[in-house]
Amino acid sequence: MNNSNALYIVATPIGNLGDMTIRAQEVLRLVDIIAAEDTRHSARLLQHFQISTPLLAYHDHTNEAQTQRLLDRLISGDNVALISDAGTPLISDPGYRLVAMARQQGVNVVPIPGASAVITALCAAGLASDRFAFEGFLPAKTGARQQRLEPLAADPRTLIFYESPHRIQESLQAMAQTFGEGRQLVLARELTKTFETFLSGSFIEVLAMLEADANQLRGEMVVLVQGYSAPSSEADSVDPEAQRIMRILMSELPLKQAAALAAQISTEKKNKLYQWGLQEKN
Repeated sequence: MNNSNALYIVATPIGNLGDMTIRAQEVLRLVDIIAAEDTRHSARLLQHFQISTPLLAYHDHTNEAQTQRLLDRLISGDNVALISDAGTPLISDPGYRLVAMARQQGVNVVPIPGASAVITALCAAGLASDRFAFEGFLPAKTGARQQRLEPLAADPRTLIFYESPHRIQESLQAMAQTFGEGRQLVLARELTKTFETFLSGSFIEVLAMLEADANQLRGEMVVLVQGYSAPSSEADSVDPEAQRIMRILMSELPLKQAAALAAQISTEKKNKLYQWGLQEKN
């Protein structure tokens, strides 16, 4: 290691152990201690690479005293490596508090890059990659999830989410309702592992694939959604009277309810009015 007295942010494999970089192995061997999200899980990784550096548990629920102990070790001259269960630390994983406090104390923070499920999925998805937004995990509760999704419906960037198997169908259904059933997406599952799979199509099509094959409901999942692209004439295609109704309703009601009521009053379709409302708000 070229840096002393440093906090190393070390990426570990997301599945295939062959993705562990040589530099990451060297750093984990030479630091004084490794702060890990799950010491039992990380112990197996270290054993595979014959690394004997001591492990210390560190996760989002770690108290301030534990964080301070790590900082004290760094300030006193020790080198500390931070790892998560898989992939790059801090990307929907613990570590933000420790990194922020280390930088505030003037401690060197050195990234050791490697695997990341976000980038791994994006580079093979076939969706636009020049601009993208990583949204992490959606809230479990319906109302909170809807609040997160609605502002994203008209976002032109590729949207990337993490999701667990037991919530994937519910989340995709919520996205379909908000983004439109015909919006294209890619579901990347079990990345770098034996059963790595990419499912692509509209929300209707991908949901049907999941319904038809229970095996597709297993493993770690990344959802990538095509960014919104509205025809230039879409706003003009909404009847002026429907636009007037929408503006009145939008001033008093959430967009989803406004579109539903305006569709009953006018001859326009609810989804079309919803998309128009998103453009109007933006």
